[in-house]
Amino acid sequence: MTSAPHSPARTSERPLRIIALANQKGGVGKTTTAINLGTALAAIGERVLVLDLDPQGNASTGLGIDRRQRRVSTYHVMTGEAPLADAVVATSVPRLLVAPSTMDLLGLELELASAPDRSHRLRGILADIGGDGTSTEGVSYVLIDCPPSLNLLTINALAAADAVLVPLQCEFFALEGLSQLLRTVEQVRSALNPRLSIQGIVLTMFDPRNNLSAQVVADVRGFMGEKVYETMIPRNVRVSEAPSHGKPVLLYDLKCAGAQAYLRLASEVIQREGRVPAAA
Repeated sequence: MTSAPHSPARTSERPLRIIALANQKGGVGKTTTAINLGTALAAIGERVLVLDLDPQGNASTGLGIDRRQRRVSTYHVMTGEAPLADAVVATSVPRLLVAPSTMDLLGLELELASAPDRSHRLRGILADIGGDGTSTEGVSYVLIDCPPSLNLLTINALAAADAVLVPLQCEFFALEGLSQLLRTVEQVRSALNPRLSIQGIVLTMFDPRNNLSAQVVADVRGFMGEKVYETMIPRNVRVSEAPSHGKPVLLYDLKCAGAQAYLRLASEVIQREGRVPAAA
């Protein structure tokens, strides 16, 4: 693999941070976390872009972007057919933007197979993000929702990111999947992106009534220590219902336990980076 280009330039007073949300296992709350962490960061004053790199497009749907609205998608951006600014659309959440995806992304790996920049194409795309006069002006966080596999799309996200955030379901095989992802992160750090770090691991779908959940929490904290966020996302029916209404749970039911957990998680993310919260 060839080495990556330089980090994106940034001139605004809010330095750009690019965080990939990744886990090769499906059903761990990755997309839900991308949607609701993005909303929570926007609620405390950050300008956030959710970049949907999952061909299923669930992050786009969960933010209320109908499939008929996705005339320009991350597929067109990744193939070079359109600039990122053309794909970005506003959501119903102030300061929260999304670059939606479509099923066309399924064929991207084959299309880019012979491209010399295939592993770090996204890095180049994000190099000029946040420029004045564009749809991404003033963006301070990019959250990349990766597909549930360690394919070329995920490699691109990790090669472009400053850090990776790992949603981890409180279930039996959690640590097994985590080990595989950590190996991939280390490979990307060695070959493509030496600045890549683990921003943190967020435990999702936690059920305090379930002994297995408590054991998984203890095991993951024992294995990863301070990399695991204090905030855990509870198993919560309002969190599950919100995407069917095209809303983040913070808009659907701000007072529910899941929404409050995502607000706490956003605060932890900012604290870990030593950033002063933006003025909302």
